[in-house]
Amino acid sequence: MSNLISTKPYLIRAIHEWCVDNNLTPHLVVAVNAQTMVPMAYVKEGEIVLNISYGATKDLHIDNQSIVFSARFGGVSQNLFIPMGAVGGIFARENGQGMFFEGSLPEESLHQEPLAGASAEKVQASKKPTLTVVK
Repeated sequence: MSNLISTKPYLIRAIHEWCVDNNLTPHLVVAVNAQTMVPMAYVKEGEIVLNISYGATKDLHIDNQSIVFSARFGGVSQNLFIPMGAVGGIFARENGQGMFFEGSLPEESLHQEPLAGASAEKVQASKKPTLTVVK
């Protein structure tokens, strides 16, 4: 039984789908490391928060090893690669409902500005997210 696949990618896909079904904006909290390909100009203290809604991304693909997509940053399209191990959490920007993963990032990560197509009005109108750690 030691060869079981992690539940993390399944939970990320489920929360992403739940956000989409409820017209909410899914955001990822990501720890940036050598394997993570994100626009470094938007990384703060080794972390980045990304809007992964279908409207903000192109060719979004979430598999058991990684999350890959294209998104615009400052009007320039960039390809992103996020290893599953770098994902610290996923949450709905509008109400903060979502999930952090064990050994993930501190809650302060959620207070960064969301990227990749987030509306400034939506960000200002949103509440502080609150998440529950799943062990």
